[in-house]
Amino acid sequence: MSFNNNFIWGAATAAYQVEGAFNEDGKGLNIFDTFCRIHGNILNDDNGEIACDHYHRFKEDVALMKKIGLKAYRFSISWSRIMPTGTGKVNLSGIKFYNDLIDELLINGIEPFITLYHWDLPLEIDKKGGWRNPEIVRWFAEYAKVVATYFSDRVKNFFTINEPQVIVGMGYQSGGLAPGLKLTDPELFEVMHNLLKAHGAAVAALRIYGKQKLNIGYAPCGCMNMPETNSADDIEAARRSMFEFDDPSFAPNSISWYSDPIIFGHYPEREMQFCEQCMPKITEDDMKLISQPIDFLGHNVYWGMTVSGKTGKVELVKDPGGFKNAPHNWPVTHDCIYWGAKFITERYKTPLIISENGKSCLDTVSADGMVHDDERISYLKGYLSGLKKAVEEGVDVRGYFLWSLLDNFEWAYGYSERFGIIHVDYDTQKRTLKDSAGFYSEVIKTNGENL
Repeated sequence: MSFNNNFIWGAATAAYQVEGAFNEDGKGLNIFDTFCRIHGNILNDDNGEIACDHYHRFKEDVALMKKIGLKAYRFSISWSRIMPTGTGKVNLSGIKFYNDLIDELLINGIEPFITLYHWDLPLEIDKKGGWRNPEIVRWFAEYAKVVATYFSDRVKNFFTINEPQVIVGMGYQSGGLAPGLKLTDPELFEVMHNLLKAHGAAVAALRIYGKQKLNIGYAPCGCMNMPETNSADDIEAARRSMFEFDDPSFAPNSISWYSDPIIFGHYPEREMQFCEQCMPKITEDDMKLISQPIDFLGHNVYWGMTVSGKTGKVELVKDPGGFKNAPHNWPVTHDCIYWGAKFITERYKTPLIISENGKSCLDTVSADGMVHDDERISYLKGYLSGLKKAVEEGVDVRGYFLWSLLDNFEWAYGYSERFGIIHVDYDTQKRTLKDSAGFYSEVIKTNGENL
């Protein structure tokens, strides 16, 4: 059995990375609008103020999605575009943009998947402490209610939060992304607990105010580790390495610290021994809220480490290979998607959607006017073949979203990294379908039989 006929073949973007129009039509500022203005935070002092100008060009972009044959489009809502201060007043111009986008997608037979939060916290909420303030649980639920009220009559698929690991690890621990803080461990654990409660409160709000039965999940990330050999020891070591850690400072980047509370209703017991001294006060009601039932688990998959268990310990094999192959300095490890999908579904027993997977390449428009990104095609073939193998072995994977639809603002890397299957000339905003768009189009057309 391969991919079923309802398999979701999509592509993904995020609001700040593609929309532009950062201060148009009543939109409020978010933490990246200000973070990007500080010299040295972003490569080349780039920012997302124009980005791909998707706000004005979404019809052209949807037409390209249709040309590729996408079944679904995962995009995020800019919280401050529809609620300029994050709470209270709703900006109807912002609502209109997303309504128009949703309608355009549906007219073209493309299923919308909404992400509530992809890192662009309203600035006014950040001024009140952002994710450090426990009130954010209520504010996020209010925002989810607005989204459900205006969009859930036509949109039934929602992700609450994208990559809590990056929100906390980069935004509040290392300071590499907005809001650029370096908190102590106890402060970080409070941020993580607030974020998980906000997720639960958003799930509850979407259920209450949804205009139809909704499919709700969230989109974490993390290392999808692989065994060095197919020996039982190596497989068990790889599995353990994905979920276990011994140092509280690793919790912000962990998979289990976020997903265990959501799926099981409690923090991972082994890790709690190391982390308990850093934890805020936790109530039974907190855990009930965090573990609101979800319909699927998303996972953003890029790379993994090779792990050995032959000594009886979990040991990372030093060089997973591929670090030199990507401009982003991320390794290319095709097998990680196969093993990751297996390990995640074995542990959580929840349907899985690959919510992001893709590669940055050194893409240029050739003399023939085309973009020949063979390296990306090779990457996608490898990863999608691994995903197909997992599905054939009975792993419950419901969909795959390629990152990304468009070349876009790649956070701290600015415009130096191109992840899109559509090339964007940032001076002219001209779109060019890359060869990888043609390859992915065939994958969709054949439902993965060409892999």
